[in-house]
Amino acid sequence: MMIVVAKIYFVFLIVWSVVMLIWGLAGFFEYFTGIIPFIELQNKAYPSGVQFVHWFLISLTGLTFLIGYFNHWKLTPFAMLILFSNLTILCTIETFDFMSEQWSLKAYFSELIFYLATSLFLLYSAVSKSHFIS
Repeated sequence: MMIVVAKIYFVFLIVWSVVMLIWGLAGFFEYFTGIIPFIELQNKAYPSGVQFVHWFLISLTGLTFLIGYFNHWKLTPFAMLILFSNLTILCTIETFDFMSEQWSLKAYFSELIFYLATSLFLLYSAVSKSHFIS
């Protein structure tokens, strides 16, 4: 049963990574051109440099997992841990320096729990270990 759940989580992470990559690239498109791709993605509360790092880390995280997963790259779990650590720092800055809505605190803790759970899954799950070592 746990193997089935782990495989489903891998599928979820693939879909999530595709969404992250598309969202990050769309954010960069809007950032550089000012053209809103489908919805407004820029957060006007963030300074330009923070917004750039935001899109860079989101794009890089999605791309790294997809490349790592499909190439069975053994360092994928560690690369994702590093990216999640960076996203956590960025999210902390965005939330506590620029938080404009009350729901942001709930989103912040949800994001951190996701990063922690996914990191533990990638580092310690038997399914993850067998996928990235083969």
